[in-house]
Amino acid sequence: MAVDTVIAGGTVVTDTATFEAAVAVDDGEIVSVGDEDTLPAGEEQIDATDQLVMPGVVDPHVHVDDHVSIDSYRTAASAAALGGVTTFIDFAWQAYEGGDSPWDEPAPLLDGVKRKRENQSEALVDFGLHGGIMREDDDLFAELADVVDAGVTSFKMYTAYEFGLSNGFMRRVFEALAEADAVGVVHSEDDSVCQSLMEELRADGEDAPEVYPQSRPDYAEAMAAEDAVRLATEAGAKYYGIHTSCRASAAALDRFRDDGSQVRGETCTHYTALDESIHAELGNLPKIAPPIRSPDDVDAMFEYLRRGVLSVVSTDHVAQRRTSKEDMPWWEGPFGANGIQASLPVFHDVAVNERGLSYPFLVRVMCANPAETFGLPNKGTLEPGTDADIVLFDPGETYTITAEDNASKADYSIYEGREVTGKVTKTLVRGKVVADDGKVVGEPGHGKFVERELPDWSA
Repeated sequence: MAVDTVIAGGTVVTDTATFEAAVAVDDGEIVSVGDEDTLPAGEEQIDATDQLVMPGVVDPHVHVDDHVSIDSYRTAASAAALGGVTTFIDFAWQAYEGGDSPWDEPAPLLDGVKRKRENQSEALVDFGLHGGIMREDDDLFAELADVVDAGVTSFKMYTAYEFGLSNGFMRRVFEALAEADAVGVVHSEDDSVCQSLMEELRADGEDAPEVYPQSRPDYAEAMAAEDAVRLATEAGAKYYGIHTSCRASAAALDRFRDDGSQVRGETCTHYTALDESIHAELGNLPKIAPPIRSPDDVDAMFEYLRRGVLSVVSTDHVAQRRTSKEDMPWWEGPFGANGIQASLPVFHDVAVNERGLSYPFLVRVMCANPAETFGLPNKGTLEPGTDADIVLFDPGETYTITAEDNASKADYSIYEGREVTGKVTKTLVRGKVVADDGKVVGEPGHGKFVERELPDWSA
């Protein structure tokens, strides 16, 4: 009996091994992985000769269609497909009142979930949602169980900006998350330290983009991380340190890990591939919070990834246009940079080609670990019975990254002009090819909202 598709001739990469094999796909699922002669015939045959056949990348940290990102689900998901990302996790926001708020009045978190889910009609790849807690309001605790029941099983909190939470309120949130068995995700920077430094630098007329990282130093990130992870640990809650950028912050997470079961962390591709000198080259375009840091911090990200203190590499994808960031002092304009389309090739180049890390390592930190961490058992794997989210990757093709190729609405790239070796050639989401040879070929609406499980971190 024939199956829909057989991918043959390539080298299969899982989170534990690399081997020659074919992959059979039927009805959107992986049927089997093995010798081509032992598999059913495929109605379609995909030749993967000289290529790697990997699980689709799971990016658990993107910003799409909201107050910080101009990307629509169509443009962000198109960029994701071209970059081998088959599932991403975006944010559903709890509306808040404030000087910089895009909302007219507060609204429940469930409203944010409903609004983001409606983007399914535009998506080419699958997506989940984190709940974004933006204000200190007891109404959150009344709706928390309903949000979890809707398949949103992780919740982001900020310690900075006008919507940052106090430690006292975060303590209550972590206690509620522990009771619900959900995950707390924290952006950690000490806001008062960052604000005071910004004011001093502004007063001194230090307006060059190269000065920006000084306004949000590593110790401000580490201070807030240590407070937040301590609160989570005392409450018995799962803690995930988002976009860890520096040695000091990773060390803070490490001190609370014990067996690693309840404290985890990620870094982002840009923190492994770029250092603060990028501001001299690109000005405010790479303005990200926390900032891109020193060469030693780049080395530290790999040290802590190897040890498992950090277990995920994400993008923190945020789309903006040049006109919103250029020709102004560094304290003006939005944070964030797009990266989802280039993330896999760039990380492959710095991790595998430059530092000699293995392909199973790459699959662990970009595919398997994020799926396991956030309750996506059918993603990030090539196990039979799971979703046929598959990437074909040519490890020997060299090309130059340019914003001219962006599918995102962003009209620049923080990797502009960077030559990398390794390129996504084909991306399948649930068995359907959505990107092929640098072109989007899937239809908007193929992507689905995925209701996530409560993850088990005890293993």
